[in-house]
Amino acid sequence: MSVRRLPVRPDLEQLQRQAKEFLRAIHAGDDNAIAELREHHPEPIDPSATKLADAQLALARSYGTSSWTRLVHAVRLADAIWRDDLETVRELITRNAELIRAPVLIRADSNWGPPMSYAANLGRDRIIRFLFDHGARDLEFAAGRAALQGKVDTLHMIYDMAGRPSLDKLTLAGPAYTLSVEGTAALLALGARVVGPKGVDHNTMEHLLGTDSRNPPAKHRILEMYVEHGFEPPDTPVMALHRGRLDLLEMHLARDPVLLTRTFDITDVFPLSLAPACAKEQYTAQGTPLHGTTLLHIAAYFDELEIAEWLLDRGMDPDAPAAIDADGFGGYTALYSTVVSQHNFWVNYGKGQPDEARFTRLLLDRGANPNARASLRQRLEEGHGGGPLREYHDVTPLGWGERFHAKIFVSRESMRLIEARGGVRYFNGVRLH
Repeated sequence: MSVRRLPVRPDLEQLQRQAKEFLRAIHAGDDNAIAELREHHPEPIDPSATKLADAQLALARSYGTSSWTRLVHAVRLADAIWRDDLETVRELITRNAELIRAPVLIRADSNWGPPMSYAANLGRDRIIRFLFDHGARDLEFAAGRAALQGKVDTLHMIYDMAGRPSLDKLTLAGPAYTLSVEGTAALLALGARVVGPKGVDHNTMEHLLGTDSRNPPAKHRILEMYVEHGFEPPDTPVMALHRGRLDLLEMHLARDPVLLTRTFDITDVFPLSLAPACAKEQYTAQGTPLHGTTLLHIAAYFDELEIAEWLLDRGMDPDAPAAIDADGFGGYTALYSTVVSQHNFWVNYGKGQPDEARFTRLLLDRGANPNARASLRQRLEEGHGGGPLREYHDVTPLGWGERFHAKIFVSRESMRLIEARGGVRYFNGVRLH
């Protein structure tokens, strides 16, 4: 069954164009369009007799709603909240009272929630007060969304609306995932806890350590705030890396002379005592896998450029390889981790970050081999599409980027830099052209 999902900020004009294009495809005899019409239209219908209203209805049902009118209401409501247009929100809610409790983006699994929570994401305080006065009561979820987005004033307003309840059971996971220092600080000040009667909150730590956000200074600060509120982090080199603590890494290096050649398991990166859900699958990753890698690979994975510079300054080999498993997979260098990475995803996604490939440039400048060869196994996390475990045999860093199936994780600038340093594309032992 084909199912569509509204984006966080849907566009009514785009939906109207989509319905017209859908109708044209049906009339043109497109097999996929006709199959979708029959799947979602509630009545048998002759494709040649299909009208725009029929295409709109089938399209609306593919988005999980009952009618085109309901879909339009959802899109108009989302747009009004984005624009802080209280009058349009008032009109829609007054005429359609059921909207106040329904997810704005229709689907039940939308984490932006009903109108109050949706507005909390954006700090639309006037709209939140109106919705509260008209019966909206998703206060706890709305508070969590405000914290996640760093909307501190909105968070305090919702907290007051809720009667200033105890927050000792409220999770810090939202601002942990977005690496919101402001949201984390606000929740901690209101009484939220990272360490409760049963120990460290795994949900929070999994969202922090396993986040697909990349902002090392914010992550470091949040971890230190946790420490200030009772969290006792493991005394390990990888946790020192997570915290951005070069002083602790110095101490580990003084105690462990082979630290710069050691490899670390996925459970070292995501300790089972803190973030067990992140360590379930060795080869599942946000980019190049972490299991069996060195501190330099881990630094590249989490975009910890300063730590990488420190490691190299202390004599770490830029070509230090990952461990090789019983099937011969592994042995790749940190350069591979810069070609395919979560950092690259955000650059390619259009988050305003230029593709400077600083990590790739650093490794090449320090002598990394542009033509290393290795075999890798990788599966994307479910949030990025999941899919099967894929195998890439005997690839160079350029071959890894060339053949990696999800191009949004691949840095074109990294590829250009490696090629400029003499890198070639090898896959399955064959040179690609």
